Amino acid sequence: MENRTFYNEILTEHNIRPMHKTKLMEPQKSLRGVNPSCGDDITLQLNVSDDGIITDGAFFGDGCAISQASADMMLELVIGRSVEESLKLKDTFLKMIKDKVTDEELEMLEEAGSLKDISHMPSRVKCAVLGWRTLEEILKEGSETTEVTTE
Repeated sequence: MENRTFYNEILTEHNIRPMHKTKLMEPQKSLRGVNPSCGDDITLQLNVSDDGIITDGAFFGDGCAISQASADMMLELVIGRSVEESLKLKDTFLKMIKDKVTDEELEMLEEAGSLKDISHMPSRVKCAVLGWRTLEEILKEGSETTEVTTE
């Protein structure tokens, strides 16, 4: 019961007061992510320094509480980190969603780890991973993708 309360509090907080749901004035990278099964639609924006550090990030769009909170938590986690670290965190998050994460890996995800129980809600998995899949695509070197769709 305590985990469920923690999950609800974090999810609610990131929906009522998202820190990163805004638009960057001049983003270096921008990519739209869509989940056609439920209508989640976000655009992720990032600024990445020449030495590969994510210096700023934002998202905007519409979607369910899980997709919005997950994108906000993701940005909170990756801003200030290298592209390489951010992609490892993405891999860890996806591993968690498949219910195959260690306690140590879960700790690395900080608040995003509160979404662990999504792995037991198959219809919500696409919602939770939308921002993370969009992050993966936007960080691919030379990516020409303009939109990501979670299938």
